[in-house]
Amino acid sequence: MFKLEGMEDTIVAISTAMGQGSIGLIRLSGKESVRIADKLFKAKSGKLIAQCKTFTVHYGSVVDEKGDIIDEVLLTVMKAPKSYTTEDIVEISCHGGVVSLKSILNR
Repeated sequence: MFKLEGMEDTIVAISTAMGQGSIGLIRLSGKESVRIADKLFKAKSGKLIAQCKTFTVHYGSVVDEKGDIIDEVLLTVMKAPKSYTTEDIVEISCHGGVVSLKSILNR
């Protein structure tokens, strides 16, 4: 596959419209996606994202630095090279609305 030089950053962005909605989506794409997700997500199963199989969905919470819950979420893992970007991808499906999305993104 063709790759542009210098295009190896991990990108984290809100993928749903900013406004009112039931569900919001934050997507992480790049080689640090799984490591970042493991820092902010606590699965109810206790598993780390790095231990999870590709194309799986996990229930848990996004937590702050102190371990306090920011939001209850579903987290989807798609590991390289079999994702649509050929990179590791993590999608966080959270409650919709600006406050919830920005709180998770700023974490």
